[in-house]
Amino acid sequence: MRHVFFPTSGLVSLLTVMQDGDSIELATIGREGFTGLSVFFGADVATSRGIVQVPGEAFRISAERFRHHIPRCPGLQSALAAFAEMLFALVAQTTACNQLHPVSQRLARWLLLTHDRAEQDDFPMTQEFLSQMLGVHRPTVSVAAAALQNTGIIQYRHGKMRVLDRPALEATACECYATIQRQSDRLAP
Repeated sequence: MRHVFFPTSGLVSLLTVMQDGDSIELATIGREGFTGLSVFFGADVATSRGIVQVPGEAFRISAERFRHHIPRCPGLQSALAAFAEMLFALVAQTTACNQLHPVSQRLARWLLLTHDRAEQDDFPMTQEFLSQMLGVHRPTVSVAAAALQNTGIIQYRHGKMRVLDRPALEATACECYATIQRQSDRLAP
């Protein structure tokens, strides 16, 4: 890893990529965090792939300079450690959610997290990308997204997602969204 990024807007997805190219999302990162957790822990190689999901801006620092400044800035070190704990909690909850909950609830959770981090009602999103993020086939996402659209919760067309009724989306999501929010509120620096 050559750089660490601190998003100020937009959204980055962290993915685990398998040998055959299949991938699944581990977590999303917005302005509450940073990419390059491996660098924070002293590693040179990333354990996941980061891709920009919602375009935005970020501050960038070289991995070398980042490593140099961490021990010299205890407040920054503490904030980054809190984010690391928050990210681990998100990954753990997402893992459980992906195993235990139906796709419709997982999609609602995922859209809420994206909506929170993107900080806008409209964001680019394809069903192909959603299927990769949720670890399911595209037709499965099509059915789940159509159900949300038919009830007026979201609007989806031509690779653009719009959240129309956030309270209804929250009511559709499984318990994992609320759990993730509680953990984030507790750990946020």
